[in-house]
Amino acid sequence: MSDSPFALWRWVDTLSHINVFFEGFGLTLLISILALSLAIIMGVFHALMATSKFAILRWWARVYVEFFQNTPLLINLFFLYYVLPKVPYIGITLDVFTIGIVGIGVYTGAYMSEVIRSGIQSIPKGQFEAAASQGFNYTQKMIYIILPQTIKIILPPATNQAVNLIKNTSVLAIIAGAEIMYNADSYAQSSLNYAPAYIIAGAFYFVVCYALAIFTRSYEEKLKKSVVVR
Repeated sequence: MSDSPFALWRWVDTLSHINVFFEGFGLTLLISILALSLAIIMGVFHALMATSKFAILRWWARVYVEFFQNTPLLINLFFLYYVLPKVPYIGITLDVFTIGIVGIGVYTGAYMSEVIRSGIQSIPKGQFEAAASQGFNYTQKMIYIILPQTIKIILPPATNQAVNLIKNTSVLAIIAGAEIMYNADSYAQSSLNYAPAYIIAGAFYFVVCYALAIFTRSYEEKLKKSVVVR
């Protein structure tokens, strides 16, 4: 029997445990969807603060962005997993699923905030003035006039952040996240079939990230065509 890391028997054994990978992949997708939803909410919220006329709101948005853009995701997850439960008087214990959503979502939200802020600032000032002349307040102006126009501008960089978020879920393996990377690593450790396990896990990530990129490019082209038709 060949001892090669790519030996056929290793692939046969790994594929016979493919359900382990599908279970982890399902959890990865769920965490990714919920974390991305949180990231978009945090991104929009802080982008609006960053473009506000109030200095205190702009300052807070800057602090939020700079903090998460300049600290590793792993440290943030370790803080939620190991430190937060031991904080005197207010210790909070979160399960790994919640830590994944909150930790990755808030972290990615800082990057989404910068993407959306750039999109808002790229809109011509005349659009803001026209909205103000129609009696729109700041919130209405953003929701009905400005943000819809930023979609085609921010779609490519926002997609890049979404792809990064999906890949970042693999970090949860370090705190027993039970997502696909954790399941793949657990199987690899028990079977010693490292190469097939990691290749299959990587293939799962590639398929979902590539599909997201293709869908986004298609949607972006559709938006461009709709603008031309108008």
